[in-house]
Amino acid sequence: MLIGIPKEIKDHEYRVGATPAGVNELVRAGHQVIVQKDAGSAIDFTDSQYVEAGAKIVDSAKEVYAQAEMILKVKEPQKSECELLRKGQILFSYLHLAAEPELTKMLIASGSVGIAFETVSANDGSLPLLAPMSEVAGKLSIQAGARALEKSQGGRGVLLGGVPGVARGKVVILGGGVSGTNAAKVAIGMGAEVVILDKSLARIRYLCDIFGNSASVLYASTSNIEKNVIDADVVVGAVLIPGAAAPKLVSAALVKKMKKGSVMVDISIDQGGCFETSKPTSHSNPTYVTDGVVHYCVTNMPGAVARTSTQALENSTLPFSLALANKGHKKALLDDKNLRNGLNVIDGKVTYKAVADSLGHQFVEVEKALS
Repeated sequence: MLIGIPKEIKDHEYRVGATPAGVNELVRAGHQVIVQKDAGSAIDFTDSQYVEAGAKIVDSAKEVYAQAEMILKVKEPQKSECELLRKGQILFSYLHLAAEPELTKMLIASGSVGIAFETVSANDGSLPLLAPMSEVAGKLSIQAGARALEKSQGGRGVLLGGVPGVARGKVVILGGGVSGTNAAKVAIGMGAEVVILDKSLARIRYLCDIFGNSASVLYASTSNIEKNVIDADVVVGAVLIPGAAAPKLVSAALVKKMKKGSVMVDISIDQGGCFETSKPTSHSNPTYVTDGVVHYCVTNMPGAVARTSTQALENSTLPFSLALANKGHKKALLDDKNLRNGLNVIDGKVTYKAVADSLGHQFVEVEKALS
């Protein structure tokens, strides 16, 4: 198969769909790879390294999309990229379609095969291609929150870890999954007071076991959320419903009651955000203030540490990329129910129920769509 790696064009997005090491694995498996010029140069993956790995360098994204049978990238395609997609072409990347009605329409119109990293599953029901970026985003959320909390950045001027004789800052984390757990690890390491809220009793027990007395782990009732959000210095939204829009756990009315200069970091923004006052931001302009509360809602948070993120992501995606290339998308999808869960759009049909339900499209079962 001929596989294409375009340069990412989203604001401050420096990740790349494959490293030279990953390209070498694809080439060793008998495939051809074309890489857009300077696709990885911002994170020190040079064109010469890709050539050494067996790739061919092309000058433009247009050439990549025109030639490749499968496109490997990181972020959802922008409008100009969607216009380059063609019928039957495989697109393997993050898509987050439940929060992207226009993108969904463009993918439907293209007739391409849209396989979303974030809905590929594992046998235990986890999301292995989302997990590495959730780990990165969780850790970054506390760094971002601590920075935004500084007075010069519009925050309250609170040091999360405090100092002797002065109270430490309070971090409230909504959701105790992969991103929430990693956020808690960093917040605890910085010396903050940490509260984690989740609705799964099994997860609550797990979090209590691993954090002990280092964090308070509470059931995410409405009253517990309200009481702790009002008192927080930093609130991290780390809620996920696979493939679907995130629930709004913090209302606009509740934001009005928060401390002035407190910070909200919405990791769930790719899925529409879990704060009612959330709206997507970029690394160029990451924050805004609503009712005196600083909001950080960057949609590609892991792009801030692009080299680490690219390597971590490829560790998870490469086996699936190889399966798609080795077998073709139909056989690969039919052979693997976990990869099959990643198929969101094919031949103009929406095959992921949460996306169809969120956006009002007709849902078509994968097996029917493939037949």
